[in-house]
Amino acid sequence: MIGKIKNQKGQAMVEMALLLPILLLLFMGIFEFGRVMNAYLVVNNAAREGARNTALGGSTLQAVQCVEDSFSGLDIERVGISITPEESARTRGGTVLVTVSYDIDLVTPIISAILDNPHHIEITTSMRME
Repeated sequence: MIGKIKNQKGQAMVEMALLLPILLLLFMGIFEFGRVMNAYLVVNNAAREGARNTALGGSTLQAVQCVEDSFSGLDIERVGISITPEESARTRGGTVLVTVSYDIDLVTPIISAILDNPHHIEITTSMRME
């Protein structure tokens, strides 16, 4: 009976050694997905804020500042902002497009080897000029 218990302890340790890498990869994948999803939501919100500011008659500089103010928790140096049409070509009833892009580094080694690193996020929002 005692010999049987010792064998079961060894079996549990072997099973844990086999499953631990899979569990770690799963947890790291969940962590990376959360980081990328957070960045996507922040970029999406920033693009909407910039488009709304521009649609209400704000200048290009005001819209860029509005987008930058909406970037909480992300590196502002990695942001690309494009607003079309130019300020002089905007007319009431026309459409304004605000494109915000961001590159987020993936920190999990195995996942960054599978996906493109840095992961590029680009959101374009359109609103009618009021």
